[in-house]
Amino acid sequence: MKLLFLCTGNSCRSQMAEGWARALKSDEFEAFSAGIETHGLNPSAVTVMKEVGIDISGHTSKHVSELSDITFDHVITVCGHAHENCPIFPGTSHVVHRGFDDPPKLAQLKETEEEKLECYRRVRDEIRAFVESLPASILPETHEIERC
Repeated sequence: MKLLFLCTGNSCRSQMAEGWARALKSDEFEAFSAGIETHGLNPSAVTVMKEVGIDISGHTSKHVSELSDITFDHVITVCGHAHENCPIFPGTSHVVHRGFDDPPKLAQLKETEEEKLECYRRVRDEIRAFVESLPASILPETHEIERC
C-alpha cells in the first residue's frame, strides 16, 4: 500500500507524517509526502523530530507533480489549504482529510524559542497518534472517503 501525505508546502506537517510513517509503519505501507507548492524543509520540524529519534534532515520539499508516476492507494491531506486545492489523482486513489494545526503559524504568537518549539512538538505528537492509527483509520469502512 502506498500513502501520500499532502500539505501546502511540504515543509512541516507532511514531512513529520512521512517521518513517523516510515519509522512506525514501514512494514505496513510505503509513505511519501509532497506539497501543492514547495517551501523547503522547516528546520524546527527537523529539530522536534530529531528529539524523538527520527531524522528527516535528508528529506526535501517536493511538489506533488514530482510523484506523478506513483499510484497512491490513499492520499491524506494534512492541512485545509491542500485539501481545498487537492489535485486530481489518477487511478483509484482515495483522498482522506485529517487536518493538523500549522506549527509555524502557532509559533508566530510565541516569544521564546522554547515556546515556539512546543507548538511543533504538540503537532508532532498529534501526527504520531494519527499515524499509529493507520491504515485502519482511513479505510473506507471506517472513514468517509472523498475524491478531490
